Amino acid sequence: MWFLGLGILAIALKLLEIGPVANWSWLVVLAPFGLAMAWWAWADWSGYTKRKAVQREDERKQDRIERQRSQLGMLNARSRKRR
Repeated sequence: MWFLGLGILAIALKLLEIGPVANWSWLVVLAPFGLAMAWWAWADWSGYTKRKAVQREDERKQDRIERQRSQLGMLNARSRKRR
């Protein structure tokens, strides 16, 4: 996502001829989009995307469990010793 933002900013600066970006070649200005494509290809190939999705689901599940425990008054149930 950072690469896309950087690429959009670079295109805007190039088209508006602001700063040193106005003198850069279009290859340099468009390079962040190529990097974004490479990042997404690597993330999908390596399983990084799936791991992050599973991690977010696990965090939401744990938050939901903790919220339900606190609503039931069982927030400290783990810290109590069994008798």
